Amino acid sequence: MSLLFVTGTSTDVGKTIATAALAATARAAGRSVAVCKPAQTGVAPGEPGDLATISRLADVTRTVELARYPDPLAPDTAARRCGQPLLTLAETASAIESLADADLVLVEGAGGLLVRMGEFTLLELAQQLDAPVLLVAAAGLGTLNHSELTTRALASAGVRCAGLVIGAWPQQPDLASECNRVDLPAVTGVDIVGTLPAGVGSWQPERFAAAAPNWFEPAWAARYLHG
Repeated sequence: MSLLFVTGTSTDVGKTIATAALAATARAAGRSVAVCKPAQTGVAPGEPGDLATISRLADVTRTVELARYPDPLAPDTAARRCGQPLLTLAETASAIESLADADLVLVEGAGGLLVRMGEFTLLELAQQLDAPVLLVAAAGLGTLNHSELTTRALASAGVRCAGLVIGAWPQQPDLASECNRVDLPAVTGVDIVGTLPAGVGSWQPERFAAAAPNWFEPAWAARYLHG
C-alpha cells in the first residue's frame, strides 16, 4: 500500500478536487485506489459529502468516512456541539490501515494541517502512519505565508511534504498569482508538483478523468501515484 495524505493551507483551497484528481491519475495508471475522509463537517446525514464528489469524478468505489457532523466547523468543535464522541488517533489509524489491500490510499483532511480531526490533528495522524503529506495551496494573496507556515510545521514534526499543488489556477491569473507560482517553491523549499485549473470540479467525470493526469508533474506522479 502506498499512502498519501492531502491537506490544505486553509479551507476551500481545493483539497477535495485535488484528491479526486490524484485518484483519477492513479486509476488511469491501472492502480486500485481507496479514499478515507476521517471527518466530514457541514453535511447532514444522507447528503453527499466530499467522498461523493471524489467518487463521482474519479470513479472510486472504496471510500471510508468515520464521522459526520452537521455544523460547518472544525471536526472536534462540531462533534462536541452535537454530542458525538471525538475520533481517536488509534481508531482512525486502524481504519486507514484496513484499506491496505488497495494500491494507493488517499487520506483527505479537514481544513488545514493543525485542525483537530478529533483528539488529534492530521499532522499527528501522518506521524503515526509515517505518511507523506501533499499540500494544496491557493493561488492568490496570502498563500505564501500560509504555505510556508504549513511546510515549516511538517518539517518540524519530521513529516515529509510530498509537494505543493495549486488547487484552482484561475483562467485569467492576476499579478499576485503569477508571482506566487514562482515564489512558492522559493519560500517553502517544496516544488509545485501539480496545478488544477479552476472550475474542473464541475466537469463531467469522463472529461475530468481524461484530463487529470496532465495536471501533475510526470516524474512526481510516477513516484507517488503510479507505484
